[in-house]
Amino acid sequence: MKLEAVTRENLEEFFAYCRAHRLEVDDSYLYEEDLAEFQLGDENPTYVLKEEGKIVAAASLILDDYHRRGNRGRFRILHAVGNKPEAIRVLIEALQSSIREVEYVIVFIPDENPAMAKIVGKFDFYVERASCLLVRDTKDLPSLPVLPESFSLRTFQSGSDETNWITVRNLSFASLLGNQTPLVEEQVVKMTKDEDHLPGGMLLLFDGEQAVGIVRGAKDEYEDHPIMNIGPLAVVPGYQGRGLGRFLLRAAMGFGKEEGYDRVILCVNAENEGAKALYLKEEFVQVEGIRCFRRDKEIE
Repeated sequence: MKLEAVTRENLEEFFAYCRAHRLEVDDSYLYEEDLAEFQLGDENPTYVLKEEGKIVAAASLILDDYHRRGNRGRFRILHAVGNKPEAIRVLIEALQSSIREVEYVIVFIPDENPAMAKIVGKFDFYVERASCLLVRDTKDLPSLPVLPESFSLRTFQSGSDETNWITVRNLSFASLLGNQTPLVEEQVVKMTKDEDHLPGGMLLLFDGEQAVGIVRGAKDEYEDHPIMNIGPLAVVPGYQGRGLGRFLLRAAMGFGKEEGYDRVILCVNAENEGAKALYLKEEFVQVEGIRCFRRDKEIE
């Protein structure tokens, strides 16, 4: 096997490999818009392995500002044709200098790929958390719960609601594993300009003048079919347990139906039992499971 750093010369080959195998891995950062925004450099150190001139394995680490602020890196892809341990070892070793820049790195592996999970376990990765992918159709949606008169729901207003969105999201997710890194205004602005943005899909819930909840519906695709992705959905501490999460969820589902989506999808941390219980009560069905593997130390 021949190891190559990804450069402008072989970038399209790397993209083709990602497209060919993204259904076998966590594809969160492998959508076409993600590949279109991919930038070579320190934020995305990337290597491939070739046999007879053809890529047979690839590893790409995300070290952008958001992940560095959390002192971690995340694999965009870590994959080898045939799940070959030797290929994974070579790729991880090639990325060692980048891995040393952060406290730890993570890779998400679908439960449908136990062979890969076993392989990364050989290289000091361990399960940090598990997530579930849930789907619901938009037929026969329940009505919105009635809220006190002081509450109001409105769409996100660019130029004025960025702080409200950040405040609610960061307060709500401060202790949620994998989401503790605070969001910054630049990221919220980017959300409104990304290709998956749905005008009117970002909703805020207010109690008087105070923002207490948020939810977002965005364009997505599942099983080669358009679907609306719900997330984040957040309610600030102090307002949780009052049915506001259910209200926001139903509002998002209703928006999706109005936009012509016959299904909606969302992801929830398995340990977030309250949120998962809510989604199941709202007739979501789990369709996939995925585990986050974490690596804290270097390979000896």
